[in-house]
Amino acid sequence: MAELDAPLDKVMKPKPVTVNAFDDQEVVAKKIGKYNLLAVPVLEADGSVVGFVTVDDVIDVLIEEGTEDFLRMAAVEPGALDKPYMETALPLMIRKRAGWLVILFLGEMLTATAMGFFEKEIEKAVVLALFVPLIHFVRGNSGSQASTLVIRALALGEVTLRDWWRVMRREVLSGLGLGLILGTIGFLRITAWSAFSTIYGVHWLLVALTVGIALIGIVLWGTLAGSMLPFLLRRLGFDPATSSALFVATLVDVTGLLIYFSVAVLFLRGTLL
Repeated sequence: MAELDAPLDKVMKPKPVTVNAFDDQEVVAKKIGKYNLLAVPVLEADGSVVGFVTVDDVIDVLIEEGTEDFLRMAAVEPGALDKPYMETALPLMIRKRAGWLVILFLGEMLTATAMGFFEKEIEKAVVLALFVPLIHFVRGNSGSQASTLVIRALALGEVTLRDWWRVMRREVLSGLGLGLILGTIGFLRITAWSAFSTIYGVHWLLVALTVGIALIGIVLWGTLAGSMLPFLLRRLGFDPATSSALFVATLVDVTGLLIYFSVAVLFLRGTLL
């Protein structure tokens, strides 16, 4: 598109963006996306050109890498969908899904252990058991949100391992803010129900405080665990996508119950407990 009499050195790019022949395909894809290139030269160690990668090649790579991350975040080993879903052999499908499922199941068994540890408290104050599903929902989702955001940031190169402290500070503030929102809603919900119902007993205010403060602590912990786990896995050499929503939820299940019942013992001792 230059003028026919324009010297070549006036229209050429003297230092074009290049990639090495031994670069990982995901690194090449990120470089093409970063500089909005249609193609990028591939160089040997001595600087000689051995080929080029085009943007349509990158699309295939991104689909492949995205599928792997998607499977890992769903606790399924990569390779389960190398073929179309209906063409994948059933034994292979079971084997690829069973590993993480067993690990998650064994982790959830610790939740039952934690519930048994507070069995006496639950017997004395059955009302505490009413909010266990709520605790399960909050701790799992808060951790999953943080984990997903950090995994994406790591994948896009927006943050590196050195940024873990900055991420942790942001997520502590985010966890406190989100915890305050959910804790306030929980407190107001119990307060409103107690105005025309006796389901929470005469000590409904203490129950409301217990749930509200416990939610703040649980959301904070879930957010912190969900954001730091991808850094830990990357540091150990694993794919951060392994810290899937299911894995994070299982990890914080036991600790969430410990926080909830510990707050309950603190506020309800001498009344319901």
